[in-house]
Amino acid sequence: MTKPILEVKGLKKHFAAKSGWFQPTEYVQAVNGINLTVHEGETLSIVGESGCGKSTTGRCLLRLLEPTSGEIWYRGKDLTKLAGKEMRAMRSQLQMVFQDPFATLNPKLTIRRILEEPLIAQKVPKTRRAALIEETIHIVGLNPSHLDRYPHQFSGGQRQRIGIARALMLRPQLIVADEPVSALDVSIQSQILNLLQDLQEQFGMTYIFISHDLGVVEHISDRVAVMYLGEIVELGSKAELFQNPLHPYTKALISAIPISDPDEQKERIILQGDLPSPASPPKGCRFHPRCQSCMDICRTEVPKETYVLGQMVKCHLYS
Repeated sequence: MTKPILEVKGLKKHFAAKSGWFQPTEYVQAVNGINLTVHEGETLSIVGESGCGKSTTGRCLLRLLEPTSGEIWYRGKDLTKLAGKEMRAMRSQLQMVFQDPFATLNPKLTIRRILEEPLIAQKVPKTRRAALIEETIHIVGLNPSHLDRYPHQFSGGQRQRIGIARALMLRPQLIVADEPVSALDVSIQSQILNLLQDLQEQFGMTYIFISHDLGVVEHISDRVAVMYLGEIVELGSKAELFQNPLHPYTKALISAIPISDPDEQKERIILQGDLPSPASPPKGCRFHPRCQSCMDICRTEVPKETYVLGQMVKCHLYS
């Protein structure tokens, strides 16, 4: 295992939901005290249902959203303590690929101008910009002749390649990819995933890959963190997590992966009820209202992080 490039300690992000006369009276606990270590050159995926806090976590890690509390250590520096100029300088090493490849591109700007913006922000000399832009657009599989067109003139897959090119312009060390293929056709998804893997190999980048599609996650990941209602409930290597899931929630997610062989039999675990509101999460284990293995202790006590053969799991079944 390589050395850590990112360490997250007790990260929380709460949003004010209702306000009284002088201060908020209710908070949505979108992210509630997660701990993560990301190693250099790996792909760590974060998976879970919609609303579990995956995207909020990714945005907090890059300080696109300000965390409520916690520490985010990148190469020995706590990003939560950096002032404006220091954080701006750090952004050349930290970039993001967003989910919607159309909404994140300014429709009034040409592709050349869109790709030039990060170079201008980081004060890259004007004499170097044109060469960098043409080199990067070629790397992501597009033609330099596309640079003077506008976003609406491209397909969804091409727009996502432009989004990846923009993130790649400053040759970052860490990229957070927030469901980068969920809005694309299945045939295009594989092309984008292969492109991301090729870029990682070429530039030695580290990925935090956010997705709800476990089939995609199994293809691209080295390690997987499973989130439920703002908390990481299981974390381990891809092989161990898919072959030997420990948490009941992880087992349910994996059982929902479609199988390609129609003759293969597979037990499907159906979760009861809906995801509880993060504004009023259940007491004790947050998963206990939907868990088939719920015990009395689950309703009253929060499970602690337990390690089973290298896998972290938060579940009373193992504590």
